[in-house]
Amino acid sequence: MPGAVIVHHHTRYKTYPGEVTGFVFFCCLIASVGGCIFGYDIGLTAGLTSTESFLAMFFPVIFEQQQERVITNQYCKLDSQVLTLFGSSLFLSAMVAGIFASPMSRAFGRKWTLFVAAVAYLIGAILGAISFNFIVLLTGRLLLGVGVGVCIHASPLYISEMAPAQQRGMLNILFQLMITVGILSASLTTYWTSKIAGGWGWRVGLAFGTVPAAVIALGSLAIPDTPVSLIARGEGEAARATLAKIRGVDDVRAEFEDLTTASEESKAVAHPWRELFFGGRYKPQLAFAVLIPFFQQLTGINVIMFYAPVLFKTVGFRQDASLVSSVITGLVNVFSTFVAVMTADKILVGTFIGLQFGVSGTGAMSEQYAMCIVLFVCVYVAGFAWSWGPMGWLIPSEVYPLAVRSAAQSVTVAVNMFFTAFISQIFLTLLCHLRFGLFYFFGAWVLLMTVFIATLLPETKCVPLEEVAHVWRKHWFWRKFIVDSPDRGGAEMRKRIALEMS
Repeated sequence: MPGAVIVHHHTRYKTYPGEVTGFVFFCCLIASVGGCIFGYDIGLTAGLTSTESFLAMFFPVIFEQQQERVITNQYCKLDSQVLTLFGSSLFLSAMVAGIFASPMSRAFGRKWTLFVAAVAYLIGAILGAISFNFIVLLTGRLLLGVGVGVCIHASPLYISEMAPAQQRGMLNILFQLMITVGILSASLTTYWTSKIAGGWGWRVGLAFGTVPAAVIALGSLAIPDTPVSLIARGEGEAARATLAKIRGVDDVRAEFEDLTTASEESKAVAHPWRELFFGGRYKPQLAFAVLIPFFQQLTGINVIMFYAPVLFKTVGFRQDASLVSSVITGLVNVFSTFVAVMTADKILVGTFIGLQFGVSGTGAMSEQYAMCIVLFVCVYVAGFAWSWGPMGWLIPSEVYPLAVRSAAQSVTVAVNMFFTAFISQIFLTLLCHLRFGLFYFFGAWVLLMTVFIATLLPETKCVPLEEVAHVWRKHWFWRKFIVDSPDRGGAEMRKRIALEMS
């Protein structure tokens, strides 16, 4: 019923009619494939960096080093800055693209931003598949990064703005699910293509990246833009019609009016980047725009998935066995149905490796010990898949007010990609120097971020996007850091809050 309310932490927020219609699910599913191209590239690069024919063509020194087995320290088998720079180049490209995605999204809408991202990724995948020298390979990889950076900016925004408030969390988890599907697909593809005679199977793996990109490109032509984006660009009638279609009801006046009001208030912010960083109203949101992606990467998940075959090689698996082990972790990532304690399993991985290789890194690991490490990595991946995996993307997409939503999402993407690139770049070096202590390092960060989230993150479940700003004003800690701007509707907003709390 229009005007109904839900009770949430002793606070009343508006909610609107509407369920997850088939059309809404289809739109969110198309947008969530943006996560698939991100995950696919993570998994595929993990396979490429352990494929001998690929290394022989583009990284001959590393290949010869592996063949000669001149390194006896197990921790330092693949400590190559050149190899890690190839891996992290995509994330650096994505970081820059994510920043430019904000003005693109504001000017042209979420839908066409997704389309541009898909085309960039499509071209990058083709260049990678046909590359015969490093320049072409790197150009393709940088275009892949553009596609990833723009897509992971637009996808969570699109889903959160299309979904009904009550089901926003469920639908946003589709994005993380697609990341895991992408990783698993890449692992399976790498294992299958490694059997192709002639050593050109890695080209097939790169070419398969065109499939999810094509799905996004074609799908984005079949879905509408979000009502929020349409209203912001002055297309009110189209926004009303879209809102009625996605909610499955004819009467959407209440939600449409609130979205319009919120949009008008957001237009008063002429310079969202300046307001986000230097204004006083959005300090809490800026803190989470930076800290959520920062913490997500310091769980160590991407380096585990990115270098899974390399890691399993380090503990003694053969080429095929290391690829199979990465497939297993990919399966666990997709089908996890329980919550694991991430700190505990990271410590166990580090302990088992330390007991076998010690500080010197010499020696060999038995098959039983190696399988135990695979088991604990799987437990860790399961824990991530039910916590920092989906929440790391869901929370930022929910906590930003409309006025700075696009800019703040760009900050989240840029920080995420920067630290993904940074940790990917230094991971093998850290493994070489910190040895098994590296896993204790990640475990300590997980403990710290758990305390931070438990004490400082307000709950936004079931809160309409246009009402989210009020959550921060009522939070015991963050309300002290919010400064109202009288010329930007501060008095009106305080009045609305007072009415809600009455």
